[in-house]
Amino acid sequence: MSTSLQRMTEAAYVRFTEAAVADYADDNVAAGRWPAEGALERSRLEQERLLPQGLATPGQHLFTIHDDASGAAVGVLWLSVTEHPGGRSGYVYDVAIDPPHRRRGHARAAFLALEAVARELGVDDIGLHVFAHNEGAQALYLALGYEPTGINMKKRLAP
Repeated sequence: MSTSLQRMTEAAYVRFTEAAVADYADDNVAAGRWPAEGALERSRLEQERLLPQGLATPGQHLFTIHDDASGAAVGVLWLSVTEHPGGRSGYVYDVAIDPPHRRRGHARAAFLALEAVARELGVDDIGLHVFAHNEGAQALYLALGYEPTGINMKKRLAP
């Protein structure tokens, strides 16, 4: 199986935005970080803050993940590149494989392809966030060599 990253088109960006906003809202509700009421609007505002110019937002690199054998688009990946005193860092804001294509190695292959792209962009390291309830993603990232850099914890208090 061969998987590649291709620059996202405007049409794919519209689909990505709709799905990403909904998924991020759902994940934050599931993690207990946001109440369900207003979650979609909070997610939409966050997306607009991070991508104010859409695909043309400086430092943002959005890709469609393709299965090279079939030519099908199977998911998306969003890398942000920022400068800091120690160099350039990449941050994966989103990766999503479409449900019919999951568990086939596309996410793993996309992350490996991303490393080559990041090197071309002069990136020294890549970070990401994973929700605690997403054990499959955590296992993938650990297997790819990502290491935890912090852990957020929360305790709900009874009224």
